[in-house]
Amino acid sequence: MPNMQQNKTPVTEQQPQIRARNFAEVCLGYTEQEAVNEAKRCLNCKNHPCVNGCPVSVRIPEFLAKAAEGDFIGAYEIIHSTNSLPAVCGRVCPQENQCEGKCVRGIKGEPVAIGRLERFCADYAMKNPDKLTKAQKPQSNGHKVAVIGAGPSGLTCAGDLAKLGYEVTIFEAFHTAGGVLMYGIPEFRLPKAIVRREIDGLEEMGVKVMTNMVIGRVLSVDEIMADGYEAVFIGSGAGLPRFMGIEGEALVGVYSANEYLTRINLMKAYLDEYATPIKHSKVVAVVGGGNVAMDAARSAMRLGAEKVYIVYRRSLEEMPARREEVHHAMEEGIEFLVLNNPTRIIGDENGNVAGLECIKMELGQPDASGRRSPVPIEGSEFILDADTVIMAIGTSPNPLIRSTTAGIEADRRGCLIVNEQTNQTTKDGVYAGGDAVTGAATVILAMGAGKKAAASIDEYIRGKE
Repeated sequence: MPNMQQNKTPVTEQQPQIRARNFAEVCLGYTEQEAVNEAKRCLNCKNHPCVNGCPVSVRIPEFLAKAAEGDFIGAYEIIHSTNSLPAVCGRVCPQENQCEGKCVRGIKGEPVAIGRLERFCADYAMKNPDKLTKAQKPQSNGHKVAVIGAGPSGLTCAGDLAKLGYEVTIFEAFHTAGGVLMYGIPEFRLPKAIVRREIDGLEEMGVKVMTNMVIGRVLSVDEIMADGYEAVFIGSGAGLPRFMGIEGEALVGVYSANEYLTRINLMKAYLDEYATPIKHSKVVAVVGGGNVAMDAARSAMRLGAEKVYIVYRRSLEEMPARREEVHHAMEEGIEFLVLNNPTRIIGDENGNVAGLECIKMELGQPDASGRRSPVPIEGSEFILDADTVIMAIGTSPNPLIRSTTAGIEADRRGCLIVNEQTNQTTKDGVYAGGDAVTGAATVILAMGAGKKAAASIDEYIRGKE
């Protein structure tokens, strides 16, 4: 019998005052019975709009039907047929704007909790590997493809190509594979052991991962192609941080969110046994309003800060971060200073951050995107006491690959130019996707780009035959 409850089955979370001081996962997930009850809310409607809302086309009604029967392994295997990283997507996808945003149940009540169920099924499969259908390693088709970057787009592209029999090698610049999943998203939202297990699954399919390979320095794209790789996918992300260009950004205690989160996540500052060099701050001001700003602010609180501010130049309603992330940050005691913009960072006599000067803003006329532009209120400057300032105002792609590869073109923002239908760059045999093409965006959009590029690479190589 379907479950006609209008609201989602609630999910257990750590209490805010407890979780704000630890790096354990915030959401504790469904029990088996809760998962069955929630899956039964799916109406299995005729046109499956939820699938159209998913960038990697997960067969959502099919996996929900299996979950409703309590067949969580069957549900996982359906998800995994199109999604190489289900345990990741179940945690960090903005489902509210994608699959759940299209769910018919959301018209009169809340949509089915597709993300929570995807996470549950993936976690269940990880805990019960002996129940999984033993995957046969695909037979090699004799063709080699290189993937640059072991982030979401690169891992997805590699997984899809490996399923088709390609010999895939991933070249990763860092010492650990995972990209933004490892260095950017904090442990309390995405445990690193889960990312590692997803990557292990790709390696079991035959994907080779080479770390410490900075393409453009160790090897060039042309050298890779000369080594017998018939196509290259660039999924190198957008790791170049942006700053505001205001006075004081060179002071000790100013971080880009990228560096701050990398030190915490990849260099393991969240674990007591690691002596990671990072400032143990008392008062932190995070500039920006996206998910990265929320991650930085919530991480600062967990590292022991007494006070953490989010400083954002627009209103709360215009904040681009997921509502869930804003809600969690507020619950954890982070203070939101909206309609405020930094004008300079103030230092002490030793060159350390001592404060952040801000000016109050008001919303003026809508800009080209339809958002009302913030306008400074003259004479409203004030100083916020802070010993650490974290800039979370966006990133752009690193220019290293494009500057060392003839024939690859980029736009004025440094993003690689690709054919939207195929994800091929302006260089024959070279494809790209994810943040290297779009600038900083979501994990699932990067995965969708990797998936599209894998299909195009397959068509390209088979076309040459």
